[in-house]
Amino acid sequence: MADALWHGFADMGAVSGSGPFVVVRGEGTRIWDRDGNRYLDATAGLWFTNVGHGRTEIGTAVADQLSRLAHYSGFGDFTSDVTLELAERLAQIAPVPGSKVFFTSGGSDSVDSAAKLARRYWHERGRPEKEIIVGRTKAYHGMHVAGTALAGIPLNREGYGELMPSAETVEWDNAKSLLGLIERLGAERIAAFFCEPIIGAGGIYLPPEGYLREVRDICREHDVLFVADEVVTGFGRIGGESWFASSRFGLEPDMMTTAKGLTSGYVPMGAVFIAPHIAEPFFSGGVWWRHGYTYGGHAGAAAGAMANLDIIEREGLLAEADRLESDLAAALAPLAELDSVSEVRTGLGAVSAVQLADPTAAVGMISRLREHGVSGRAAGQGALQISPAFVMTTEEVGELADRMRAALSGRAAG
Repeated sequence: MADALWHGFADMGAVSGSGPFVVVRGEGTRIWDRDGNRYLDATAGLWFTNVGHGRTEIGTAVADQLSRLAHYSGFGDFTSDVTLELAERLAQIAPVPGSKVFFTSGGSDSVDSAAKLARRYWHERGRPEKEIIVGRTKAYHGMHVAGTALAGIPLNREGYGELMPSAETVEWDNAKSLLGLIERLGAERIAAFFCEPIIGAGGIYLPPEGYLREVRDICREHDVLFVADEVVTGFGRIGGESWFASSRFGLEPDMMTTAKGLTSGYVPMGAVFIAPHIAEPFFSGGVWWRHGYTYGGHAGAAAGAMANLDIIEREGLLAEADRLESDLAAALAPLAELDSVSEVRTGLGAVSAVQLADPTAAVGMISRLREHGVSGRAAGQGALQISPAFVMTTEEVGELADRMRAALSGRAAG
């Protein structure tokens, strides 16, 4: 067996022993392994395949662009026509009118870019002492240095030492915890607060009622930048027929990090949305932000993003994510009656979680789900992630719930 590949977030000893789960094809909400077995994709890959698998329209758009111009430098005054077009299109749907768009290669890049820009912004405003970046318990902000330092998942930081000085953590569900930190350390030292509208990899936790607006108001009142990490929730997943959670909840973020749903995962790409008042010092002339990525704004990826956005708009998939909010709640809620389940978390867009009563059973349950024709993923402390493509039908949601019930009940696959 070939064993050269080192997988991310994996016990490679276990993977080498059992062999990898090799996916070879996808269509809509289904994937196939190399043995021809078919599975319902419960997680849209890794939160990203919003429009479903097998969209040849996106592949064709990317191939056409690559045949003309694959990519060119985006540094200085260079760009490609499709990258410029995508930036203008994204600005039109930004939660804050007049936002600038800075392209990255993915979500982790977007988070690190926002963290650096937050500090650099205050430097340009003559307040370099504002350098503390604040995250939350349970939070996940990618795996670059700043994102790892901000994360509220201790295991993800274990063994690295202090990655970034002046990084703090507050309780994920208590706005008063943020206020207390600001009062204790001083607002004059705090640059930014990073907030996932829904806790994603940390276990899929929905925000308490009113929490998002409360922390946003606290940041505004104390001159702390509010950064919405919408790598997971962006481009429709949050429901409410909104492109972003920031729009659904009226958050008006100073910055917003995105990736995944921007291209539905067909090609790697991320983007940071930057409100006009944050961009102003850098657009007034004479100031360089010495930061960027070789593949930021990649022309082929931009073409893929344009095709992806076309599909979302043409097929009304923002409304479909709204439908899934209701479908998932109705279909998954009864699973809470099972002895193996302690809680089902639903009610905000195309995102849900089934929390296992025994968190240590999560890895084994992923294997059981596969036996029942479901490709799933564990998140946080024993939660089963449910984040399907927006094209999953009401009938398929019911099928997913039935297959999960069978697996969770310990029934043999039929």
